[in-house]
Order: sequence, then structure tokens, then C-alpha cells
Amino acid sequence: MPSTEHIEKHFTASATVRDIVIGMSDGLTVPFALAAGLTGAVASTNIVVTAGLAEIAAGSIAMGLGGYLAARTDAEHYWSERRREIHETEIMPDREAEEVVDVFRGYGMSKDEIKPVVGAISADRDRWVDFMMRFELGLEAPDPRRARNSAATIAVSYIVGGLIPLASYIILSSIITALYVSMGVTLAALFVFGYVKGNFTGLNRLRSGLQTVMIGGLAAGAAFVIARLIA
Repeated sequence: MPSTEHIEKHFTASATVRDIVIGMSDGLTVPFALAAGLTGAVASTNIVVTAGLAEIAAGSIAMGLGGYLAARTDAEHYWSERRREIHETEIMPDREAEEVVDVFRGYGMSKDEIKPVVGAISADRDRWVDFMMRFELGLEAPDPRRARNSAATIAVSYIVGGLIPLASYIILSSIITALYVSMGVTLAALFVFGYVKGNFTGLNRLRSGLQTVMIGGLAAGAAFVIARLIA
């Protein structure tokens, strides 16, 4: 009987999806809440559009910069810890070798099984340090383009998300009609976004979609009521 090739499919773009989630969720929610709040206080769609576009510009820059700095911090932390591990393998190799033993002992391997493996790993300094970074500290070498890509992904996702609730105010002249259309389109987009996010993250897709709708709806509702009370 011919063997069947086993192909494993794993999702490997978790960092990119996380950036899209961060940018899109805030992009949908914050401009939506701002537009709803302004609708309760002003009578012109032009004001809502102007304020909304300004918020999207500022928000995308701030969010993108935040993603860039976060990725840079992660990279700096990784290389700082790597330099420390290199130093420790130089000044206390026996102790570092024992830490490798502890890792394999945690997998139920015997001393006789562990000894040749530790010898092979510690024979190469880079391989040794790579092993300690991954299995002792749980750190993976960062992509050198990660900070730039993270900033761009978050910023673009924020802009795309922000234009969805603002589109009806750009197209329609009636501010109340624009609000109702914006609510319908944005809540639908929030549900689709939450549903897709649940699919990628392994959560219940329907529950994820409804939670995202609830968060965005509560934010916009609160902004609208506050603006009405103040106006």
C-alpha cells in the first residue's frame, strides 16, 4: 500500500495578523466613536469628515509609531539577552551546560541519553547560544524588518478601518442618515473582522465577531450620548 505524504499546515504569520488586528480594531472603533459623538453635537457632515480624517491621520501615525517602537524594543531585548548568554558560555561553561541538561531532563531523558546531545550542542558556540535563547529564555531571533513592517501594517490597517465608518459622511449630506449608514456598515465590518480574527486565532468565530461588535457599539454609543448631553 503506497504511503500517503503527510503535509502539516501551520499558521506562521501570527505577528502580521496581530498587527492587523491592532490597527484595524482601533481604526474601526475610534473614528466610529468620534463620528457618532460629533453627530450628536454638530449639524454638518463636513465637520465630521474633517475631524475624522484628522483623527485617522494622527491615529495611524501614533499607532504605527507605537508598533515600530514595540518591535524595536523586542529586538533590543533579544540581542541584549543573546550577548549575556554568549558571555555566560565563556565565563561559566559548566553551569550553562548544566542548564542544557535541565532542559532535556524536563523531557524525561536519562543522563546517558542527555550527555552526547549536550556535547554536540556545546561544541558549537552559536548553536549553543541559539539553543539557550530558544529553550531556556523562549526567545526567537527577530526579523530585522519587523519594526518597519509592523509600523506599516498597523498604520495602513488603521487607515482602512477608519475610512469605513467615515465613508457615509463623505458620500451623504444628511448627517443623521450618514450616522445610520455608518452604524450599519461599521457594525457589519466589526462583525466580519471579529469573525475572521477568531478564525485565525482559534477562537469561536461567532463569539469573536459578536464581542467585537459589542465593543465598537458601546464605544460609539457612549460618545454619542456624551456629545448629546454636552451640546
